[in-house]
Amino acid sequence: MAEHVVVTTDSEIDAALEIAKLHDTDTVARSVEHVPALNLLIVGLSNGRRLLLPVEDLQGLDHATHEQFQNYELLGGGTGISFPDLDVDLYVPSLIQGVYGNRRWMAHLGRKGGRAKTPAKREAAKANGAKGGRPKRTAAANA
Repeated sequence: MAEHVVVTTDSEIDAALEIAKLHDTDTVARSVEHVPALNLLIVGLSNGRRLLLPVEDLQGLDHATHEQFQNYELLGGGTGISFPDLDVDLYVPSLIQGVYGNRRWMAHLGRKGGRAKTPAKREAAKANGAKGGRPKRTAAANA
């Protein structure tokens, strides 16, 4: 039986390189720093900005040590951050969008935030109550 060989042509390689150039301006990670006193992860980005991420909000990293944070790898040209000691990988474009874990984890963070009791939340609830509270759902909204 003959073996099937796939050949990539020079024009296909050139086309792939052109597509890759379109992503040269994508924001990616360039550095990662852990600040134990604040329990923050600071991700330096290629556009000169920094992401300040509370460690407790990042799925799988809430119990990591400073030493474990020091052992990281930038993957995919900076699109990913891997912490091999923790078996945790983070996708930088998602972090930029505020997604710190899978759907279940994000729901957990939402519930945690919803249970927060702060003076600002009390004032907002009081102001909403003065307006008659939360609007009633209509039949059209349920459809």
